[in-house]
Amino acid sequence: MKRVVVKVGSAVLTQNDSIALERMKDLVDFLCELRKTNDVILVSSGAVAAGYTALKLDRSVLQNKQALAAIGQPILMNKYSKKFGVHDVLSAQVLVTAANLQREDEIQRIKDTVNTLLSNGVIPIINENDATSTKELVVGDNDQLSAYITKHTDSDLLIILSDIDAYYDKDPREFSDAKIVKIVHSINQNELEKEATPHGAFATGGILTKLKAANYLLGHGIDMVLTSGYDLSDIKSLMLQNRHVGGTLFTKAT
Repeated sequence: MKRVVVKVGSAVLTQNDSIALERMKDLVDFLCELRKTNDVILVSSGAVAAGYTALKLDRSVLQNKQALAAIGQPILMNKYSKKFGVHDVLSAQVLVTAANLQREDEIQRIKDTVNTLLSNGVIPIINENDATSTKELVVGDNDQLSAYITKHTDSDLLIILSDIDAYYDKDPREFSDAKIVKIVHSINQNELEKEATPHGAFATGGILTKLKAANYLLGHGIDMVLTSGYDLSDIKSLMLQNRHVGGTLFTKAT
């Protein structure tokens, strides 16, 4: 049995300023299938977007964004709870800050909590505590957070489900002949220094943060998969049938 972290971004979880419930259902169905043969940890964005469905505040203002996160986190968890409940699976909220990931004793507490939840058949849902985080102590985006969580919980694999369905040899939005790179063993430093280009209104990443997450994990000998969160057929093929059809696998293995 492997331990797998699955990260889902705001672009996947939201549609037209509301929670994309059908995509959330598909995600939960997949996670419940995956947990039959793996320990599964979910890192989920979407709190600010969920808050915005209830109160339309200007999310470009930090205080508003933190308020939206505070409103949205219980809304998001409630929707997850109902979706997992269909499968008779308990889910749990685990909120962390950058400060928690900078001290060994706090990292150990996170690991202990996650281990206890998993050993009792509960799916931990981890998010950054945006409601109280400060500019100096912020992980910044959930791609980075999920990479740290993957390492610190001794997980074997990170799966990033995104509006970006793979890593391409060039920008597919600019070049029609861009091709998917299915397996990546190392990432060029130039790629890591480009500007972040998030797609959605609630997104904080883009391909750059995913490459940084992959680079961090490759440095620790841990694999990562980047694939579509809109259509889960590629990740289902890889994880449930051991067939690598689409998406990109970042791995040191040859």
